[in-house]
Amino acid sequence: MTVISIAAIGIAAALLATQFKSVKGEYGIYLAMAAGLVICFYSAAKLQTVTETFAKVKSYIRINSVYLDTLLKMAGIAYIAEFASGICKDAGYGSLGNQIEIFGKLSILAVSMPILLALLETVRGFLA
Repeated sequence: MTVISIAAIGIAAALLATQFKSVKGEYGIYLAMAAGLVICFYSAAKLQTVTETFAKVKSYIRINSVYLDTLLKMAGIAYIAEFASGICKDAGYGSLGNQIEIFGKLSILAVSMPILLALLETVRGFLA
């Protein structure tokens, strides 16, 4: 699907959700969540292109594959946390959405710690 198709799905869902909000508010939330999931699944299909590109980059440069894998994990955590947080905020649970964002940030920090340690070891090797 193209970006235009996805944008049309999002706009149509938002307009329909607005119409449902006056009748039954929860239907609008369900519709927005369904459209978000559809968009998420189409986004996941694009993930194959990203992983193939990362594999090519790994073959072109001599770098430990752990670094690129960690970068991919960090991007995935960021997208998933943002998606879940947005759904919670749209449903009226902003505090839950904020907690998901905080957990996502902490998860990214935890995943990146081995890279930080490797960087510090490299700097330590230059200074010794």
